[in-house]
Amino acid sequence: MEKPFYQLTALTPQGKDIPMSDYKGKVVLIVNTATKCGLAPQFEGLEELHKKYSAQGLILLGFPCDQFAGQEPESNETIEQVCMVNHGVTFQLLAKCDVNGADTHPIFRYLKKQLSGFISNRVKWNFTKFVIDKNGQPFKRYAPTTKPKALEKDIIKLLQS
Repeated sequence: MEKPFYQLTALTPQGKDIPMSDYKGKVVLIVNTATKCGLAPQFEGLEELHKKYSAQGLILLGFPCDQFAGQEPESNETIEQVCMVNHGVTFQLLAKCDVNGADTHPIFRYLKKQLSGFISNRVKWNFTKFVIDKNGQPFKRYAPTTKPKALEKDIIKLLQS
């Protein structure tokens, strides 16, 4: 049986366990990221959402992934520094993980099951976005090309609910 969102955990790049239960009552935006992807400029838009709405209860979690054309060459040891220096990222980054295949991270396994994609459940590329409401219920999945600004209306609605 699939675990509810709040029973799942993720590791920081330093190996510290973060339980999703820490985010009860928060709106959570989960994104699979890659520093060398053509969509990497979205880091700036994601950071804008983080800065604008974190005080109101938005949690942004970036999961670096190297499954798409080797576009995340950074190691867990360097990922945070590279994202900060090159993109101004201050939101929480997690350890590199797989979002598809046999070693899919449990959070992505759960989210893909709850919010199927167009045609298939697979994460199709870097910067696929998932929003979870304040009750830990997966709300919506967004395509890689959907700019972070386009999520703002849904985030505001969920923060105010």
